[in-house]
Amino acid sequence: RVPTVQLDNLMTQTGELTVTKTRIAHAASAVEEMISVWEEWKSHLDKQGYLGTENGHDERLEQIISHLRTTTQENSSRLDLITGELEEKIRTLRLLPLSTVFQLFPRMVRDLAKEEGKEVELIIEGGETSADKQILEEIKDPLMHMIRNAIDHGIETPTEREQVGKPRVAKIWLRGYQRGNNIWIEIQDDGRGLDLEKIKETALIKGLCRPEELETMGQSQIQSLILQPGFSTRNFITEVSGRGVGLDVVRANVERLKGSIQIQSTWSKGCTFRIQLGITLATANVVLIRLADVVYAIPIEFVQTNLLVKPEEIFTIEGRQTIALDNQAVSVAYLDDLLQLNQLNNRHLSDLLPCVLLSVGEERLGLFVDEVVDAQDVVIKPQSKLLKRVRNVTGATILGTGEVCMILNPVDLLQSVQKNPSPVLRNNVKTDQAQDKAVILLAEDSIATRTQEKRILQSAGYEVVTAVDGLDGWNKLNNGNFDAVISDVQMPNLDGLSLTERIRQQQQFAELPIILVTSLSSDEDKRKGAEAGANAYIVKDRFNQDILLDTLGRLV
Repeated sequence: RVPTVQLDNLMTQTGELTVTKTRIAHAASAVEEMISVWEEWKSHLDKQGYLGTENGHDERLEQIISHLRTTTQENSSRLDLITGELEEKIRTLRLLPLSTVFQLFPRMVRDLAKEEGKEVELIIEGGETSADKQILEEIKDPLMHMIRNAIDHGIETPTEREQVGKPRVAKIWLRGYQRGNNIWIEIQDDGRGLDLEKIKETALIKGLCRPEELETMGQSQIQSLILQPGFSTRNFITEVSGRGVGLDVVRANVERLKGSIQIQSTWSKGCTFRIQLGITLATANVVLIRLADVVYAIPIEFVQTNLLVKPEEIFTIEGRQTIALDNQAVSVAYLDDLLQLNQLNNRHLSDLLPCVLLSVGEERLGLFVDEVVDAQDVVIKPQSKLLKRVRNVTGATILGTGEVCMILNPVDLLQSVQKNPSPVLRNNVKTDQAQDKAVILLAEDSIATRTQEKRILQSAGYEVVTAVDGLDGWNKLNNGNFDAVISDVQMPNLDGLSLTERIRQQQQFAELPIILVTSLSSDEDKRKGAEAGANAYIVKDRFNQDILLDTLGRLV
């Protein structure tokens, strides 16, 4: 019954003690270094015949150094023991079982299921797992929202379930378990699952992403779109789930607790929301990495391993820098690019690139850094109210050296790569093909549009050959070497769809990227474009140069 704020203050002071312990450990290392210097100096003086000639000063200095060494080692070891025990006992004071929160939900599930005319059984597992009191207080509302959402959106009516061969009574599992220094909470149902096509349709309508972005997304990325602000597949708000609040609020609450949320769903089989949280919010185990002269921290639970990558092992898939690992393609990025530090990279082609491999849910990402320094426990400092949400950063700490160290957010880093897939070419990566300008064939019958698009492409560094219609484009394609084709659809002599089909019929053009830029915006028109063999379809009404260049950058 001790107020949480008092426990917070006590834990903060324990954290400061941990920092002091680390500083004393650094001081002990400095003493060892001083002794090494003294031994070398003494050996030099002894050879010169200067030792022992002046009132025993050398012996007295050696005694002082030896005493300092012994005292520092003893104090460091003692403080390490006391701090560890104290921190563990205070942390234990803050722990409560998950059942404290879980026990609130059985009655709520019965009442909501009755209101919806559904039959639902709630199964609770792992209620004995303990977590920080503050985490339990903050996670209650997100769990309630997800259970409401499962009953309203996920669970079918008894009649619907019988029609598809399911038991009339649906099941929702609420599980809690601990792995290492993390608490996992799962909400699983055996309902209808997530409709990927409906999610993609809603994402386009809401303007959450562009068609060409959806084409490059995997299943887990598409499912995660339901956590975006403003996403909803319903045209109305029910009293059961939402009440005007989307799942993006759940994600925001989880991230505020320094956690992450993952979604796994199979259509007609059910859906699982999996929340990962630390046991405590006050301390964290991190991997320290260095960029130039600055040290950053990454929570160790997201670090799968460290690698050394040869520059020639990096290749490009769909515009993303990639390496092959365990027979799978893993996206990689330079951390200084993601943090927009604009640092110059002076490594040579022969250098091995230190790479930290992150694992965020089912996604993996490799981050190139200058050096992997160490792994240690740190105290997380509360963020200023002026900095409630800084992209790619989850908090800060003070290292034993007195340096302020930013703790990075792996979930944000992964999203930064997914939203900006165009690779940044480095002088330590093979870029022989990048030295020559890519040549684009532009087929457009409108003089104004053709001129505008040509200027955009040339400004971006492309060489452009124009064609006044589809037939002109076909003839020029057969008489030159091109890296991509950009074409209108409605053109005389040979329209864009027919041009695309004709190109795809030729074996030598099977892999040639084709982008259709047209005013035809219906789903049927887009379907025809895809069937003809186009890689991307851009509607002129929504056209801007960023869309065109981003699409071209991924395909070329």
